[in-house]
Amino acid sequence: MSIMNTVEQIKKHEGYRRFPYYCTGGRLTIGYGRNIDSKGVDKEEAEYLLAQDIKNALAGVKRRIDISHCNEARIAVLTNMAFNIGLQGLMGFKRMLEHVQQGEFESAAVEMLDSRWANQVPSRAQELAQQMLSGEWQS
Repeated sequence: MSIMNTVEQIKKHEGYRRFPYYCTGGRLTIGYGRNIDSKGVDKEEAEYLLAQDIKNALAGVKRRIDISHCNEARIAVLTNMAFNIGLQGLMGFKRMLEHVQQGEFESAAVEMLDSRWANQVPSRAQELAQQMLSGEWQS
């Protein structure tokens, strides 16, 4: 039996689940029977997932927001926020986004910090607000 036959057979037996579920053995599982409880994800897998999630967040930002006044560092702020709170969550920052789309970055930074999100992730919010304000990467 070739490895591809084995893969297809396992796919058929396990079935695909996009979201985590508990298998019949009571283990948290995802995908094609990936036992998260025992295996988790290794760093390489986590890096791949992160890259895909960032790519999707950036695509959403570009699709939904006029970023014509933004440089790369400011686009990164919006992408970071979309990654953190989802694109819909980011779209809820209506006043901030209006300021971004007008190139009013000081006001955008103020709006970022005047939010429940900033209270939940204060260090991240401070760093990203500074990056939005300055247009330069923060480290």
